Amino acid sequence: MSSRNLPLPFFPVAPETYDRRYMAEVVRAFSVYLVQMQNPGEGRNTFTVFTALQTNDVGLEPGAVFQVDGVLRVSLAYRPYPAGVGATGAVGAVTVSTP
Repeated sequence: MSSRNLPLPFFPVAPETYDRRYMAEVVRAFSVYLVQMQNPGEGRNTFTVFTALQTNDVGLEPGAVFQVDGVLRVSLAYRPYPAGVGATGAVGAVTVSTP
């Protein structure tokens, strides 16, 4: 059963002989069907299990989910969460002397 409330496209009954209008209606009905199938629609769930989630957003599209230390996060285009972020640095040497 579909989770979306979409009307099914109308497929006309085939005529005895070839008819251009019939073929145009079949093509139109398939076009409507393809558009409906490519639209993800709304999601309403009472229970969801996520398995094998990534631990960063590398390669994910905006809106995809990943987890970090057990926290579910949503990938955002303007806020990256890259893998393995770390840095070290040093600037010269410091000598402290007391009188």
